[in-house]
Amino acid sequence: MLDKKAKEKVIAKFRTHESDTGSSQVQIAILSEEIKELAGHLIGHKKDHSSRRGLLKKVSERRKLLRYLERENAEAAMELAKRLKIKLPKREVTKAMEEAEEAAAILEAENAQPVVETV
Repeated sequence: MLDKKAKEKVIAKFRTHESDTGSSQVQIAILSEEIKELAGHLIGHKKDHSSRRGLLKKVSERRKLLRYLERENAEAAMELAKRLKIKLPKREVTKAMEEAEEAAAILEAENAQPVVETV
């Protein structure tokens, strides 16, 4: 758990406007600092399973927030990931989306004139 001063420093560094204390960027940054702190603790305390569980929960929450931020503002997500030196979660592309993209590419290749079959 971060102390109050450390949390205030993180908030000041990653806020999007003057009174911002809870935006996605700030929440992700705070979680990242807590994850670093817990990871360091677990190096010295290998059998601390409750802290390991807490670490996994924090990583999961950060991943969810990153997905949300990427959906809402991809540029801000990329910028934040670069500043925090973390990877963005992989996007889950469904088969239907892939097929739609392929169909759009085929239509574009044919000068956007759909082929209509007559029976």
